[in-house]
Amino acid sequence: MSTYYESRYASSPSEVKQLDTAKLREAFFIEQVFEADAIRWVYTHYDRYMAGGAMPVTDALTLDSIDLLKADYFLERRELGMINVGGEGLVLVDGEEFELAYKEALYIGQGNRQVVFSSKDAANPAKFYLNSTPAHQHYPTRKVAKTDAEVVTLGALETSNHRTINKLLVNSVLETCQLQMGMTELKPGSVWNTMPAHTHDRRMEVYFYFEVPEGQSVCHFMGEPQETRHIWLQNEQAVISPPWSIHSGAGTSNYTFIWGMAGENLDYGDMDFCAIQELR
Repeated sequence: MSTYYESRYASSPSEVKQLDTAKLREAFFIEQVFEADAIRWVYTHYDRYMAGGAMPVTDALTLDSIDLLKADYFLERRELGMINVGGEGLVLVDGEEFELAYKEALYIGQGNRQVVFSSKDAANPAKFYLNSTPAHQHYPTRKVAKTDAEVVTLGALETSNHRTINKLLVNSVLETCQLQMGMTELKPGSVWNTMPAHTHDRRMEVYFYFEVPEGQSVCHFMGEPQETRHIWLQNEQAVISPPWSIHSGAGTSNYTFIWGMAGENLDYGDMDFCAIQELR
């Protein structure tokens, strides 16, 4: 097995205003999340958030610490959340096994020493989309299926944003230190997510787009409300969203995305909304 990681430094709004397309993508775009028989990470200095993927095919994958963490084991001072976006998989956490089907989530608390990922079928491997944040105390490991989620339906077909929000790893479902994760599914005929747009200075976010049909794309909008930029993404790619930035998208088809966030608070509703007609 192999573990790969890269580090992304934080950028200020004034700096981002000067970036061309290539530099904008270099700072915020995560092009490859999954690689067969590997764990990939991107470490961002926004709240020291880590986003990545584990894709076990022929071998089981062990979650090892990386040099950047200066820790004896990965979860020594971190917590971990994941959602499986592939075939059925297994996660072994300090001797306890959890089975994750498609779109099921797992939270693993700080202090667990061994985490091992495997697939039930190499021909249809699991794809564990991973998010990790610093943690100050241990909370119990827990699997969260879609039936356990807090579900909210928003928008309408008339405004092209009819969507179902599945709150999976959030404080209304289970306890975490700061990590929150969920999944938003766009209804057929709807393409806009997180519209009206918003910002939240007390936490950052990462969006992972999947179920994007072949030949289609998603245009992710970011930046200050009066100074927006855009990044085009394909299936199973991700983008980092700073606290000062909006995070919204429109696809050439409907799609699903996973949102993960961390920061100072656990209040899902802590948002500063931006009027649609005032975006620039």
